[in-house]
Amino acid sequence: MAYDVNTIRKDFPILSTTVYDKPLVYLDNAATTQKPLCVLDAMRNEYLNANANVHRGVHYLSQQATELHEAAREAVRRFINAGKTEEVIFTRGTTESINLVASSFCDAFMKEGDEIIVSMMEHHSNIVPWQIQAARRGIAIKVIPINDKGELDMEAYAALFNERTKIVSVAHVSNVLGTVNPVKDIIRIAHEHDVPVLIDGAQSTPHFKVDVQDMDCDFFAFSGHKIYGPTGIGVLYGKEKWLDSMPPYQGGGEMIESVSFEKTVFEHLPFKFEAGTPDYIATHGLAVALDYVNKIGIDNISAHERELTSYCMEQMRTIDEIALFGTSEHKDAVVSFLVGKIHHLDMGTLLDRLGIAVRTGHHCAQPVMQRYGIQGTVRASFAMYNTKEEIDALVAGVKRVSRMF
Repeated sequence: MAYDVNTIRKDFPILSTTVYDKPLVYLDNAATTQKPLCVLDAMRNEYLNANANVHRGVHYLSQQATELHEAAREAVRRFINAGKTEEVIFTRGTTESINLVASSFCDAFMKEGDEIIVSMMEHHSNIVPWQIQAARRGIAIKVIPINDKGELDMEAYAALFNERTKIVSVAHVSNVLGTVNPVKDIIRIAHEHDVPVLIDGAQSTPHFKVDVQDMDCDFFAFSGHKIYGPTGIGVLYGKEKWLDSMPPYQGGGEMIESVSFEKTVFEHLPFKFEAGTPDYIATHGLAVALDYVNKIGIDNISAHERELTSYCMEQMRTIDEIALFGTSEHKDAVVSFLVGKIHHLDMGTLLDRLGIAVRTGHHCAQPVMQRYGIQGTVRASFAMYNTKEEIDALVAGVKRVSRMF
């Protein structure tokens, strides 16, 4: 069946909104995606008809809510091809998933002088948690450099390993540059040194097929709101052998088997890492979002977005004084740019008056900005519902703004 973007757009009522009497052109999908009606309806329906705290409840509503919650875990398992549901932990998002690993992994396996490897292109969420651990424990952070095109220097990466290297944590896709990193090579090299790897999948999971078993990553994190699901829900996948050997991240209800003042026995996986009442409405919303993506087909979405990205890069090059950041051939769904000496905030503000929503600033990736000697960029990012006509509107808008300076 042909990919019908106009039919898809009808599932997202917000896309027919007008902004300043202009049709909304929403190109800020790397920050968050819009939600299809089926997700909103499913969450409202659960609040109306099956709202009760999950697990341990003998009454009907609790059992209904629990079934939906655990069915969501299975939906996530299938979507990323995890080996078992015990390896799927619900969190508040990618940020919390990475913080969980940084805290618990370091508790279990890292001591003063040990090292972690991250890359120059990481989101702050994959830098700051490790810096917190470095300050607490005296561990060191080693950084994989990037070239001018925004690609990792794989030779430099391989040279960073030594007997003190304990974990590698890298982005699957850069949220600024759009670079799709060679994660299978990254993981293979790390495993040759018996070092586990965490992959930040916030910017990959919405855009192309993720298979954690084929990838052979040890941990994988992503967020619901970037893949057409609700905010406040995310996922941490972890291989059972690692999760079993790591201490809990938080304590409280849900994550215990028994408690006395003499001793607490923790619950088995995945509940050991899920203290407190989960956002069971959001997990159901996430499951419905993943089903929606599956119905359209992740490969179809990927092909559509690659075409949009390529078209946007091509059209952007027709703009005088354009500077593009992230020009790798292995690139997906993100275009970052500056025009002449126009400040990124001015460009974004004036595009907004034309109804065009883009993101401006450092995109929570200040080391990338420092690498290129800039303060920030304008970022357009794409989703399944964007069109070439919207890219044309963006390019025309940038040209119009440029003439004002």
